[in-house]
Amino acid sequence: MSDRERDWDFYLRTVSNSARDSSFANDPASDPSLLHAVKKLCDFCRQEEKSSEDLVARVYPHINKLFQRSTASLSQPTSPNGILLLVILQFFLDFGEVVLHDADPSLRTFFRSCLSREFADPVVAAATLDFLNVNKNKLLFSFPNLLPQFFPLLLKLIAWNGEKLEKAFLKVFPGLVSPGSFLPLFPSLVDLPILVVALEKVERSSGSLIGSSIASIQKSAAPEMLLALMDEAYTGSTIGDGGGDSESEESSTIDVADPVFLELLKDENDGLAERHWTSPGVAAVLQAATNSPQSDRLKQILNITPRLLDMYFTIALRDANNSLICALIPILMARNSTLFPDKNYMYEVRRRLLEFMLASFQRSPDFIALLKKPIVDRLGEAYDSPEKTELALQLCWAVGEHGGGGGSHKDAARELFESLELLLYENLSSSRLGLRQESINSDSSNFRKSSQSRLLCFVITAIAKLATYHRELLPRARVALGKVV
Repeated sequence: MSDRERDWDFYLRTVSNSARDSSFANDPASDPSLLHAVKKLCDFCRQEEKSSEDLVARVYPHINKLFQRSTASLSQPTSPNGILLLVILQFFLDFGEVVLHDADPSLRTFFRSCLSREFADPVVAAATLDFLNVNKNKLLFSFPNLLPQFFPLLLKLIAWNGEKLEKAFLKVFPGLVSPGSFLPLFPSLVDLPILVVALEKVERSSGSLIGSSIASIQKSAAPEMLLALMDEAYTGSTIGDGGGDSESEESSTIDVADPVFLELLKDENDGLAERHWTSPGVAAVLQAATNSPQSDRLKQILNITPRLLDMYFTIALRDANNSLICALIPILMARNSTLFPDKNYMYEVRRRLLEFMLASFQRSPDFIALLKKPIVDRLGEAYDSPEKTELALQLCWAVGEHGGGGGSHKDAARELFESLELLLYENLSSSRLGLRQESINSDSSNFRKSSQSRLLCFVITAIAKLATYHRELLPRARVALGKVV
């Protein structure tokens, strides 16, 4: 027997014994020689051109059984199983056609049973991204719905492990975008900083995230992790602190299974869910995050997220159909004023949202007519806050630049013109009021006067352009501009 044959027999025997030996049945990954043996067997199968199919057929039953035992042991692991399972999954992808093994159920089992418990392990996270990159084309062609379904879990990889995995994650990211994930992916990206805050609070409340499935709290009758999270957010104490009677009474009314946190911490894409930013739980956590020093992990994700949005919007303009982009724009408008409260982060994200919105209107001007209702609503909020004023400015410009959707959308253009008229008269009225109050409080009025003047210029320009596109609006435009004079 040659040395190569002896090595083959030795490694095969190691895998066979581990697959059936009761001493490793609870956690096969606890055998340090097993991973090496599986890798060597896979190498043998790839290197032997003539007898490859025979070797694959001999080793497949043992590796398949080992995979089943490994996933069954994940509820109480003594060591990470992710690396071993990834090597086995590579075998399934490489030789699945030879042994008629469908790798799709195995891949989904890995995501649900293993990665959901080990995403916080930096070694497993890096190996998972390497695996996805190596097999990117095969996964997109043979299993196109896999990555879009598990994009919330994959976002946890980058949220928890940060910039050291950014380069590898950016290569995988295009595979997360599909018609079914396009819309729900956007709010998940924008809320990555809040995901980090939630994960860190869960870790402080319940210990290491490695080895425990966060998604299981959704099925738990008493989710202690979220109870601690909410109790800390509301009372400033942990569950064991007790606190005063009034605080205990208040916190006892909190829904510990807050849907916003369950939405943030989910592992799979289940469609576009409304995220209630006004919920007390989110408000409390955001307030706590604002008042406390930022962790290194949070600082990193605040830098990473704008770059992920750049790639998302690039893919959207290149690949997404008009119906998806048209559906995305109202979500952008709504999220413009609801972002994680970090000054630089809000600036970078809002700049990208507005640039994408204007690029979409440039590509498809009829979006303005189709989105008449949300545009009118946002124009009506122009004075609510500085960020809403900026959004209204950009919408005014787009409405005028593209003629309210074009010459064929006269009804929509008329309604948009009426909203611009109302905004103009409101601006003039508040400006006169501001002049009377200027002597009383001149310092506080400077910013408001500046924004009013800027908004007035945008509205005047939009009214003039809209009347140029739609000549029947010229008489009303003359009256409006006469009032300005």
